[in-house]
Amino acid sequence: MAWWFSSSGEDSSAPNRENRQKCWETRDAYFACLDRGGVVKAGEEGNACSKEKRQYEGNCAKSWIEYFNQRRVIAEAQKDRLARANEQAQGAKK
Repeated sequence: MAWWFSSSGEDSSAPNRENRQKCWETRDAYFACLDRGGVVKAGEEGNACSKEKRQYEGNCAKSWIEYFNQRRVIAEAQKDRLARANEQAQGAKK
């Protein structure tokens, strides 16, 4: 279902709702697998999530994959920063 990966330029139309939904579903499945393995950065899981990764890469445009993977790392870093900030705020109230 690699509708925008065509090297011959046959079908380079924008993704429709169904294509986007399939991309998101396979992304979510891949990220859930990474979460189960405790992996934050996509690609560092070894062979643990190979099936999910293959489906994700087959259903999403490369630019989307790069974006989603970067957002995953950024979101995790934000969680850590927010947790530290909350700890500091609680400490300051005491």
